[in-house]
Amino acid sequence: MSELKSLIAEELAQPVDPRVSAFAESIAAQYGEASRAVLFYGSCLRTTELDGQMLDFYLIVSSYEAAYGKSWLVGANRRLPPNVFPAEHAGLVAKVAVLSEKDFYRLNRITASAVSVWARFAQPSRLVWHADPAAQSQAVEAIAGAPVTLFDMTFPMMGIDTEYTIPDLWKRGFELTYGAELRAERKDRSASVVDSDPARYARFGPAVIAAIAEREKGRGKALKIIASREAVEKRWRQLRRNGKILTLARLAKASATYAGGIDYLAWKINRHAGTDYVIRPWQRKWPILGALVMLPRLIMGGAIK
Repeated sequence: MSELKSLIAEELAQPVDPRVSAFAESIAAQYGEASRAVLFYGSCLRTTELDGQMLDFYLIVSSYEAAYGKSWLVGANRRLPPNVFPAEHAGLVAKVAVLSEKDFYRLNRITASAVSVWARFAQPSRLVWHADPAAQSQAVEAIAGAPVTLFDMTFPMMGIDTEYTIPDLWKRGFELTYGAELRAERKDRSASVVDSDPARYARFGPAVIAAIAEREKGRGKALKIIASREAVEKRWRQLRRNGKILTLARLAKASATYAGGIDYLAWKINRHAGTDYVIRPWQRKWPILGALVMLPRLIMGGAIK
C-alpha cells in the first residue's frame, strides 16, 4: 500500500463520537445488504459539534438497484448523482448522500464532471461503518483519487515564478473548488479548512506528490508538475459552469427526495448564493418546476457564472 493510501486508511479509522457511529449503523440498516460503507465528513467532523447541527454522511451502496429496487430513484441517482435524503437518529439530524461504489470511485477522479465529491474527500473523513474488509479497501482506493485530483488541477494554477509551500497549494486548490460550486462561502474559507488541521495537510501533501510521481513513473514519464495552464484554466471554467448548474439540478431533485424539499431548496440557495428567494404557492404544488425557474434569477444575480 502506498504512503498516501496508508495515511487515508489511518485517518478513516480514527474514532468518532459514539452517537455518530450509531447514526451510521442506522443509515446502513435502512438499505440492508446494499449498504457497503458510511462516511462521515464536513464541518461537524472538523468542529466535533453535533447537537443542533446538520451532520453530513455519504452512504456507499453496491448498486442503485440493490438500494432502491425498481423505484424511480435508481435512474435519478444514476443520471444525477448523488441522491440526498434527510435522516434523524437519537436527536441528531443529517443529510445522507447516496452513491454506488462505482460512482464513488469515478467521481473522485479527474474525469469527474464536477468537483463536489473529490473536493470533499481531499479533506478529512471517517469510515464510520463498513460491511466487510473489501468495502473498507474499496473506500480507501476511491478516496485516494481525491487529493491527487486536487493537486493535478492546482499545480498548473500556481505562479511559475512564485515560491509556494504545501499549505499554499492546498489552500489554492480548495479556493478553486469552492469557486466551482454554487456556494457563498467566506473568502477565507479555503484557508480556514487547511488552518483547522495544518499538521494533517503537511503530512498528506508530500504523500500526494509521491503518488503523482509514482503514477507518472508507471506511465514511463518523468514527473511533470507544470502542465498547460491554458488547458487547465479551460477545464476549471468547465467545472465552474458544470458545478453550479449541477448543484442547482441536484437541489431541484432534493425537492422530491426531501420532505418539505422546496423549502430546503430555498434555504440552501439563499444561504449559498446570498439571495432572499421566497417560495410561492404554485412552487409548493409543483416543486421541481418551481426549482427550475430559480435559474434565471441566479444567473442574473451572478450566483452562476
